[in-house]
Amino acid sequence: MKTWLDLPDEHPFGPQTLPYGVFSVGQDSPRRVGVRVGDHVIDVAAVAALGGDPGDGPHLAAAWATPSLNAFLALGREKWAIAREWLTEIVTNDVHREAMLPHVYPLAEVTLHLPIEVADYVDFYASEDHASNVGQIFRPDNAALPPNWKHLPIGYHGRAGTVVVSGTDVVRPTGQRKAPGDPAPTFGPSIRLDIEAELGYVVGDATEIGTRVGVDAAADHIFGVVILNDWSARDIQAWEYVPLGPFLGKSFATSISAWVTPLEALSHARVAVPGQQAPPVLPYLQGDAFGLDVHVEVRINTTVVSRPEHSAMYWSPAQMLAHLTVNGASLRNGDLYGSGTISGPTRESRGSLLELTWNATEPLTLDDGSTRGFLEDGDTVTMTAWAPGPDGARIGLGEVTGTIVPAR
Repeated sequence: MKTWLDLPDEHPFGPQTLPYGVFSVGQDSPRRVGVRVGDHVIDVAAVAALGGDPGDGPHLAAAWATPSLNAFLALGREKWAIAREWLTEIVTNDVHREAMLPHVYPLAEVTLHLPIEVADYVDFYASEDHASNVGQIFRPDNAALPPNWKHLPIGYHGRAGTVVVSGTDVVRPTGQRKAPGDPAPTFGPSIRLDIEAELGYVVGDATEIGTRVGVDAAADHIFGVVILNDWSARDIQAWEYVPLGPFLGKSFATSISAWVTPLEALSHARVAVPGQQAPPVLPYLQGDAFGLDVHVEVRINTTVVSRPEHSAMYWSPAQMLAHLTVNGASLRNGDLYGSGTISGPTRESRGSLLELTWNATEPLTLDDGSTRGFLEDGDTVTMTAWAPGPDGARIGLGEVTGTIVPAR
C-alpha cells in the first residue's frame, strides 16, 4: 500500500499501521490527537475539520481535538473502523495531498504525550513460562504454578496515576525490604529494580456496572495495543506481597509507548492461544480467544538482552477482559490492562531481569563489560516491538523507554 508521503515499502509505520497518539508543537500549542505515518504526524482533528469528517453521529474532529484519546475511545468499534478506513483513504490517495500538507509535522518537531487518560489499570500474569520461572525461583520445593493458574487469568489492580509515557525518567522507589537472613525489615531505595516486558491493551466503549463482556465481544472493546514496561522493585514486592499481592513494589511507575496501535492493524497477527488449554476452562472463558503474534526486543543501554514472543502467552487478551468483567466490574474509556511479563522457554526469550539473571545469581554482561543482576541508576531500558502485516509488511508498535534516576 503506497502513500503520497513516499515511504519505502518496508517502513513499519506505513499506511498498514496508522497508530494514534497525542502530540503538541511548540511551547504553547494545545495537545491533540495525531496519527503517525512514516516519520511524520498528521493532525487528524485539523484534517477532519476541513469538511471530510466521515460518518454520521459524533464528529471525529471534535473527539480528536482533545488532549487524550478518551473521547475517541468512547465512540466505539463502528466509529473506530470508519475512522481507520477514512484515514487510509486520505494518506493513500494523492488527491488529498495539498489540503493535508499544512497539517503534517515531522516527528522530530513534535512532543509526544501520554496517549490516554488512564481510567483504571490492571496487570495480568498470562505467560506460563514466566509464572513457572517465578515459581521455581521463589518456591523451588513446591509446584511452580499456583493451583488456580490454569483456571483463570491472575491479575492485580495497579495505580493508574503512575502510568507514564515513553521517555519519562523513572525514580528509583524507596520502601521496606527484608532479605531472608535479616532479623527485621529495613527502609531505603530498592536494590532489586527490575523490568517486565509486556503488551498493554487500551479499552473503549464503556460498560455499566453489573454487566460483563464475553470473550467473543472483547474485540469490540479492545481499541488497540501499546508496549508496556511494568517496572518492579523485587525486594519491596517480596516483603509486602503476602497475603494481598503487589502494592508499592509495582505502583511507582508503569511506562507505555506513545503510540496506540489499533487492533484492526493487527488482523494479520492474530493467532490461536498456544495448544489446547488444559484443564478445559470454564464456559465464560471460551470463545474467540485470539492471541497476537508480536515480537518484542528489550535493550539495557545498548545491549539487547531479550527477545520475548507474545504469541506464546497462555491466556489471551480476550480471556483477560472477560475475566476482568465477569463479576460485573465496569469498563471505562481509557482503561488499560497489561499482559503480564512476556517470557518463553529459553533464556533469550525471558522478559524480566528476575528470570534473565535467575534472581541475580547469573548476572548479565552488557556490551561495555559491566554486569547486571538488576538495574543500576543511569540505566536506560528500551523495548520495541513489531507484528506481521499484510503482504509481508511489518506493523510497528514503536518503543517504550525509560532511564533510572536515583531515589529522592
